[in-house]
Amino acid sequence: MEQCTFMDFMQALKPWLNDDFIQHARLDEKGNFTLTFVDGGQKRYRVDDCTAAQLKDAIALLKKNDVRIFE
Repeated sequence: MEQCTFMDFMQALKPWLNDDFIQHARLDEKGNFTLTFVDGGQKRYRVDDCTAAQLKDAIALLKKNDVRIFE
């Protein structure tokens, strides 16, 4: 699992969203994101400096880009 700041996480998302590379995302009860890509790969992130509102913003961005979210 990669630990990162909220800003780093959001920056990491941008190129994958532009290329429709993320198949779906999962947010667990601890606030960790698991991204599953169209090629079957996965990447897990622990965003360590964000609020619940910021996590909701990240989810909204993913949904806006047609990424399915599992919570």
